Amino acid sequence: MQIALLPAAATDQSALANLIQFYEYDLSELDGADVDEHGRFSHARIDSCRAEVDCHPFLIQADSRLIGFALIKRRSLLHTPAEGHTVTDFFVLRRFRRQGLGRAAATALFDRFPGPWEVASCARNVPAHVFWRSVIDRYTAGRYVETWFQTPVWHGPVHSFIAPTPAQSPYPKPLTPLVPMCADRPIDSTDLDVGG
Repeated sequence: MQIALLPAAATDQSALANLIQFYEYDLSELDGADVDEHGRFSHARIDSCRAEVDCHPFLIQADSRLIGFALIKRRSLLHTPAEGHTVTDFFVLRRFRRQGLGRAAATALFDRFPGPWEVASCARNVPAHVFWRSVIDRYTAGRYVETWFQTPVWHGPVHSFIAPTPAQSPYPKPLTPLVPMCADRPIDSTDLDVGG
C-alpha cells in the first residue's frame, strides 16, 4: 500500500476530530477517560493543537484511504528550550496495524522534519513502547537514547534521536531485530495487546 502523509487543512478538521475519537477510545483502557453526556470523548487534543502555532496535524492515508493521524509539535519533555520536534499523538486504525503502515508513516514524519526528535509513550502503553523502539531503532540504526522520564503528570520512556537532513546519507537499516525490554526482562506475548 502507498502511504501518504497529508497536512490537515481547515477542511480536514472534522475527519481529524473523528479519528481522535477512535484514538481516545483506545487510550481509555489506559487512562480511564469517560465520554461526555453526548457519548464523545474530550476534544482537548485537537483544541490544544489548534491553539499552538507549532503544532502540525497530519492525516495518514494508505492507497487514498484515511487510516490515521499524527500530531507533531515543537516541544520537549527533556530539554529547555525545546529544540526539534515531538510526536505528541499518533494513531492508526486497528484494521491497518501490523502491516508496516504505521512504520512508514512515522518514517515519513521524521524525514519531513530533520533534526532533533523526541517520541514519548506513557508507561502503561506497552504496545506503544514496542512500536516506537522498533521504528526508531530501525530508522536510526540504533543511534537513539531512551530516557525514563517521571513527573507528577507523566511517567514513561522518551526516545531521543536526530533525523538526518536530505543532504546527509540515510542511516543504514539493521537486519537484527531489537529485543524490547519491560522493566528488567524481555517482553513476551503476554505483555502485548495482540488482539483485534
